Amino acid sequence: MTAPVSIEWEAAADLVVIGGGVAGLTAARTASLHGARVLVLSKGGPTDTSTQYAQGGIAVVAPQEDSIESHVLDTVEAGAGLCEVEAVRSIVSGGQDAVAALTDLGAVFDLGRDGQISRTREGGHSTRRIIHAGGDATGAEVQRALNAAGLPVLFGAAACEVVTGPTGVRGVIAVSERGFGVVHTPAVLLATGGLGQLYALSTNPSGATADGIALALWAGAAVADLEFVQFHPTVLYTPGGTGRRPLISEAVRGEGAILVDSAGDSVTAGVHPRGDLAPRDVVSRAIAARMRELGTDHVYLDGRAIDGFVERFPTITASCRAAGLDPRVDLIPVAPAAHYQCGGVVTDPHGRTGVPGLYAAGEVARTGLHGANRLASNSLLEGLVVGERVGAAVAERRDMPAEVTEIRTRTMPRVARAALQQVMTAHASVVRDRDGLDEANARLERAVLRSMSTRFTQSIRNATGDSAAVSPEALAAQRIADIEDGALTLTARVLLLAAAARTESRGCHTRSDHPASDPALRHSIPIRLDSDGHPDVRPMAGAPEGPLLATRLAADPDAPELSIAVP
Repeated sequence: MTAPVSIEWEAAADLVVIGGGVAGLTAARTASLHGARVLVLSKGGPTDTSTQYAQGGIAVVAPQEDSIESHVLDTVEAGAGLCEVEAVRSIVSGGQDAVAALTDLGAVFDLGRDGQISRTREGGHSTRRIIHAGGDATGAEVQRALNAAGLPVLFGAAACEVVTGPTGVRGVIAVSERGFGVVHTPAVLLATGGLGQLYALSTNPSGATADGIALALWAGAAVADLEFVQFHPTVLYTPGGTGRRPLISEAVRGEGAILVDSAGDSVTAGVHPRGDLAPRDVVSRAIAARMRELGTDHVYLDGRAIDGFVERFPTITASCRAAGLDPRVDLIPVAPAAHYQCGGVVTDPHGRTGVPGLYAAGEVARTGLHGANRLASNSLLEGLVVGERVGAAVAERRDMPAEVTEIRTRTMPRVARAALQQVMTAHASVVRDRDGLDEANARLERAVLRSMSTRFTQSIRNATGDSAAVSPEALAAQRIADIEDGALTLTARVLLLAAAARTESRGCHTRSDHPASDPALRHSIPIRLDSDGHPDVRPMAGAPEGPLLATRLAADPDAPELSIAVP
């Protein structure tokens, strides 16, 4: 359902980018270099992105003792049977050029004693190929370099709707302090980040509210693999802490730190050949199992043997000190928290969705790179590579008509965020089962039925009695919060549907009632909205069911296929 609104401002662009992180700004910069008029919409400020908080680094093939095929193999093994090998190879192959472009923009990476870029190793990687900046502040350096490009960004603006027509995208309805506005455009990139705010504890910023998932579904696109939520195994634990929590980068374990319980025993011994450097889903499950066994709510990371901890990990050291800890002499209390959505809007490796003119890149997208479990530090890689490709691909929309003639906003159910987070944390976290998923779905649906489903403008009037008496800033903030809660509600329903349909354990989706992988489910589960706006498991029109949900665009069509044994 939609409702008319009063439009206070208008603009026009060749490309509208929704989101100001690595994928969005890379695409915006590339499109601008190709002569396109670009407008970036960002809900927060210049550093209010998940990119800003990325610690570990960028996974990119090293010049010695490494290869594209080795990186592909590590990625596919971590992805537990759901990676699209051609997409993986395509994106991995673009890594070195993407990093070179970022360096040309001014990004500075850490150097070793030999003057070459320093590299570390993280979980799931077979070699040291992770480049980093500022020790453990890679994301902040990437964000700084991209912000310095001087791209046109409208801060404090949230997208409400992607408007489509017979030829695809025609524009975007957005809301800001100036009220509701429309941007006429033939191309929209969703680069909105993740869905961490579905959970009480997350490494994500407050704006990670799954906006892009909802916008894509409302526009008619498909999403897939949302059941695969990666929980970072080592997030700094403090009693009673909620909201965004500091993560303790995997690179700390890469430099020699070990996971131990309260008795000093290894948490991962005998669980995986790589021990503490096993893929993240393995480590998170091991920690969750040990916490259940001991009746505790955290374990410990022992990094006391790392030489130069403070210099190598200044950001982590600051977080620990803020909690009253010194990682040089203290064990660091850690627990899993929601970190990264491995699935998302179905795209090809160039960011194209099934809706002409609608693109997605970064964490919001499902390119086929991550499969059922993202390999560490492949996220910034994907944002750089696919973001640049989207920036080049939008030229194909230059001559398409782009005018929004009817302005409406969507009426959508909204569940109170605290209640939604409680349900999802209790029943759709690291380990799930049918009873818990059914309970979560029932509670969510009851809450949806109770919701007023009012328009954004009505909600502020109901709260104040007179929207004119509210400042533009407060009115915009309330409207954006309503959009976010609507997006979270829809995304939670989709995630629960996908998790219930996947009656197996695979990657970072663990079902205690179905502990084994099922070869019959070695495929993605595409979900779209039906004619009534309800999530429905069904394939995209004209696309096969299975892992291949988008156009197969291999970087090297003649490259040999990998032979990988997966369930």
